[in-house]
Amino acid sequence: MQKIDRQVAFTGTKDVAEPLRFDPARLEAYLAREVKGFAGPLTVSQFKGGQSNPTYRLDTPNRQYVLRRKPPGKLLPSAHAVDREFRIITALARQGFPVAEPVIYCADESVTGTAFYVMGFVPGRVFWNPEMPGSNPAERAVVYASMNGAMARLHSFDPAAIGLGDFGRGENYVARQVDRWSKQYRASETQKIDEMERLIEWLPAQIPPAGPPRLVHGDYRLDNVILHASEPKVLAVLDWELSTVGDPLADFTYHLMQWHMPQEDTGAGTGSLVGHDLAALGIPAMAEYVEMYRQHTGLDPRPHLAAYLAYNFFRIAAILQGIAGRVRDGTATNEHAAAKGQMVRPLAATAWRFAREAGAK
Repeated sequence: MQKIDRQVAFTGTKDVAEPLRFDPARLEAYLAREVKGFAGPLTVSQFKGGQSNPTYRLDTPNRQYVLRRKPPGKLLPSAHAVDREFRIITALARQGFPVAEPVIYCADESVTGTAFYVMGFVPGRVFWNPEMPGSNPAERAVVYASMNGAMARLHSFDPAAIGLGDFGRGENYVARQVDRWSKQYRASETQKIDEMERLIEWLPAQIPPAGPPRLVHGDYRLDNVILHASEPKVLAVLDWELSTVGDPLADFTYHLMQWHMPQEDTGAGTGSLVGHDLAALGIPAMAEYVEMYRQHTGLDPRPHLAAYLAYNFFRIAAILQGIAGRVRDGTATNEHAAAKGQMVRPLAATAWRFAREAGAK
């Protein structure tokens, strides 16, 4: 299985890949017309990270921006909803939650070929490895505490109170997610994986009791957070593509997967803390991290932790199978997409291991 140095592979920008190019002059004209203070000339590059919605850096003499757009080509149903991303970061920005500044959403496909939105560029650090190479134990401890606190704050918002009452159905979130990702797994299936077959059969009858409906990020992890350049402080949470109203415990336990991610990580998933001396690194043990979240929110995933982890490893396996499907269809946005597809089988095996812990036969 191909190994990837995540920090090297996903940091910075590159020339825009041929299938994802658009006319920068058309975009520049649109932004000059619609965005106050925008002035070219505009230079466009593509961020190396990101597997789903292509993400671009927009440089002008006076300011930098980030553009996220739907990928071109055949897409899975309900995927790549950049309008929803823009809506939630707009609502959260009004609450002072750490997100990039929303600038404009454009549904006019004549500008870049697909719908897109623009947000402000946030300078800072992104760690693609959860052990944070090059940091010291004190900094790691504060960063993990800050991540925990930011997620707890997200889960404290009443969606209706901040204008997002209709952002998702809320109830039966995990059951609907299992159904959604089972269908999307089938739509992009490239190989038969026995554990996925068992999970598709077992999970619908094993849904944990839900927490109160709250905003959920859907892909919360260290590499979706921008940290201050010199301080252990969260400046912005990124990549809201999978956000909705749902079960906060399902969202939090997704975040816990890095403590159990298969070590043969190819750059997929959330990175892995398996095999690291967490105490020496200054990173909390999972039990400590769970208790930190419980103290912040009053919500406790421990009674159904194995079932939640089985669900989340199944979910990310299905998401990565979607990437494998895009490789098959020629619409993948990242040159490492094929390697990510190789992670589906070990992730499915990990999901089934937790299902067994939760009582599956």
